[in-house]
Amino acid sequence: MGMPRPKAEPPRVEETVWIELADGCRLAARLWLPGEEPVPAILEYLPYRRRDRHRGDDAILHPAFAAAAAGYAAIRVDMRGSGDSDGLMQNEYTAQEWADAVEVIAWIARQPWCSGEVGMIGLSWSGFNALQIAALAPPALKAIVTTCASDDRYADDMHYMGGALLNDNLQYGATLFTWLATPPDPEIVGERWRDMWLARLAASEPPAARWMRHSDRDAYWQSGSVAEDYGQIKAAVLAVGGWADGYVNAVLRLLSHLPGPRKGLIGPWGHAYPHVATPGPGVDFIGYVVRWWDHWLKGRDSGLMEEPMLTAWMQESEPPRAYYLKRRGRWIAERVWPSPAVADRLWHFTERGLAEKGEAFTRATRSPATIGLASGEWCPYGWGPDMPTDQREDDAGSLCFDGAALDRPLQILGNATLAVDLACDRVEGLLAVRLNDIAPDGSARRITYGLLNLQHRDGHGHAVALRPGERYRVVVRLKAVGYEVPPGHRLRVALSTAYWPLAMPGPVAATLTVYGGEFLLPLRKAEGVTPPVLGESWSPPPLQAEVVVPRERGRIRVERAGEDGRTTVHVVRSLGAIRIADVDLELQALGSERYSILPDDPASARSQTERHAGFKRGAWHATVVTRTVLKPEGDNWRFLADLDAYEGGVRVFARSWDVNIPRSTAIARPPG
Repeated sequence: MGMPRPKAEPPRVEETVWIELADGCRLAARLWLPGEEPVPAILEYLPYRRRDRHRGDDAILHPAFAAAAAGYAAIRVDMRGSGDSDGLMQNEYTAQEWADAVEVIAWIARQPWCSGEVGMIGLSWSGFNALQIAALAPPALKAIVTTCASDDRYADDMHYMGGALLNDNLQYGATLFTWLATPPDPEIVGERWRDMWLARLAASEPPAARWMRHSDRDAYWQSGSVAEDYGQIKAAVLAVGGWADGYVNAVLRLLSHLPGPRKGLIGPWGHAYPHVATPGPGVDFIGYVVRWWDHWLKGRDSGLMEEPMLTAWMQESEPPRAYYLKRRGRWIAERVWPSPAVADRLWHFTERGLAEKGEAFTRATRSPATIGLASGEWCPYGWGPDMPTDQREDDAGSLCFDGAALDRPLQILGNATLAVDLACDRVEGLLAVRLNDIAPDGSARRITYGLLNLQHRDGHGHAVALRPGERYRVVVRLKAVGYEVPPGHRLRVALSTAYWPLAMPGPVAATLTVYGGEFLLPLRKAEGVTPPVLGESWSPPPLQAEVVVPRERGRIRVERAGEDGRTTVHVVRSLGAIRIADVDLELQALGSERYSILPDDPASARSQTERHAGFKRGAWHATVVTRTVLKPEGDNWRFLADLDAYEGGVRVFARSWDVNIPRSTAIARPPG
């Protein structure tokens, strides 16, 4: 069920609205208003520059809410220290960020164009803080939409996975490092732009290094993780995710644990709103969300809350590719989550593979450091080559347990779990677990995966070193998935001691000896619930801009060179360069990474990023360039960074960092 397309008259747009906070800090906002007032308001609260960098993303969402057919005010606020707003920002998800948001919501509710009812919508950062701010229960906030975000900052963000350091920590840290150092727009803030810029540059610190100093799930990560107390959230929550996205686990957790009204929607999508996301199919997300707002902000019976709690895309098996325009599958629904239609099925590891009954055996494995080249990105965006590819090369360097050919389809829905008995010959090690779908032709599709830093085998609160040779039972929870394995295909559970470049390796290769294990798979047994009709995707007209450099994203090249087999993965992460006519600005947003390693020497791992943010209007030309490097050195990470800023081609700021960060709180203190 969709909403009518907006009427021809566009909303009224106020390019810059100033919100003055109690401490005198002014936040810059962009406002879309429908013809009728007062109306409920929808807030998105981000550091990603509403004036330029995020202008295109805003164009295909917020005008739809303010169109006459929907009838909401929409407001995009640059957080303190970002875009054209006053102040400084040095970190994500801070008490200052939340306090400012509570003031912003109260300000919105007081405006003559607002009915006093406020909702929040967000993707990624703004999806995180929608949850975090809802946990503060500001009186006017009645409902939120959180998309591609997490309730647990340690378990499911691009810093750590299963306690293992992700290379996304470096690459996203480089992006934030760069953009928080960019200047405000002189057309908006006037002569003070340069002083504001220099203050931002002087306050800049590489956030990736800060995050690596918190290698356990300590108070730093607990702050802002609403999983610490779901009961604090009183607003209704619509949780949205994509199976390809890095954050999808949170949707099922929120449905399981939130005490109040909630809905879940999961498609095949990468990291984007569902009406523009790939892989498709897209849906009428704007119409779906407007029905949500109508129920919670206007008190209308839109019928949405009578529909199933969870609507999800059941992916079907197809040849693995780095990029999909659309995934095969169909929509399914569950009246409630957890669903009584989903039950775990148990397989045991044996010498011969997966079986109904276990047996004693001993098998050892030590993977080449390059295992993981077929992983794809931790957080695919879907518009470049960033999806997992054929797993056969990774399987060749892994310990694999295969099941028999299936005689009927299996529908997997939820999180699989592996419990395995093992020993390690080092005080530290990584266990990567992949569940693969093996087709009759031998091709291997990754269904889902999980990682575990073995020093976190007893939980993520504190690392505990392994005793070499001692036997442990460890549990790995794999990423949530909806996937149907067809008859004639086989399941494979593949174990490896590396998963690079998705995760950074330790300096020494570890050998794991496996003695047995059980694999629990959540299988859906019934089709009794009819999914809702989600409609066809659409959006308001995209931003009118001249493309100077096309955008590009994904793993564009893998090189293996020399007698030593050094392997280098080249990644581009570039929004390109565009000329935006309505603000008379040329914007450059360029980025790339290189990850290199020797197959037999994990200590040789080196991760590098480069970022370039540029702004040009007439004689005004400001540029920020950053470079970061990460590599293991003994018990430490060696982290290097450079930040340079240029005005009109002249360097006005330069700073470098070279720091050593302990890789683990447990390295120097093995138990006993």
